[in-house]
Formats: sequence, C-alpha cells, structure tokens
Amino acid sequence: MDPAYPPGSGKIRNWTVKHVDEQPPEGGDCGERRRLFSRDDPSPAAFIHRVRIRDAKPHYHRVATEYYYVLEGEGLMVLDGEEVRIRAGNCIEVRPGTVHSASGDVLVLVIGVPSISDGDILYP
Repeated sequence: MDPAYPPGSGKIRNWTVKHVDEQPPEGGDCGERRRLFSRDDPSPAAFIHRVRIRDAKPHYHRVATEYYYVLEGEGLMVLDGEEVRIRAGNCIEVRPGTVHSASGDVLVLVIGVPSISDGDILYP
C-alpha cells in the first residue's frame, strides 16, 4: 500500500512502500523480475529487483555495483570466469567491470548502486 497526500496539499513524502506481489513480472536477460525500485522512480539512488534467475546471460556494468542476496534455491554464478556455487543466504557483491552470469533456479534480491541505466548493461 502506498498512501498519498491529498492532491493540492503541496506535500511530498520522503518515503515509499511497495509490495513485490503488486509489481508486474517482466522478462529479461536474467529471468523473471519484479521491480521494487528502479530508475523510473522519482529518486532512484539504487535499484532493487526480485529476480527468479534462470540462465542469466554474461554481462557487466561500468558504473554500478550489484549485490545479490539469495532468497531461495541453489545455482552457479560465474564471476570473471570463476565458478561459484550459491545457495539461500549467500550475498554476493559484483563490482563494476566484473563479467557475471548465473544458472540454476535461484530467487534473488538484486540491489544495484547507483541505479543501473540501459547504457550500463554491457555484453562481452
């Protein structure tokens, strides 16, 4: 629920509440995602997406750092060519320039700082 100030009040809230089930699912290079916060929001300091990863394509970012928190499942991430097993409870930091991909059936919360633009998704 995201209550609003009355129209015309001139007030702007300094907070936002969203629920993942209220966000539409989207397809993408990494699997199915639901955007909680993203660059389309009024103040996108970071993006936060819940993603069901299924064979994510190798890619990297020049600017953004990504944090993957594994909510459920097990899989494999490839980080600059090195294979890393991941499972629920892992948190992975992926710094700019790191070519990364993932496989398996893994539900993750991905936080990107700063919010990733289309121009910051690059393929090797």
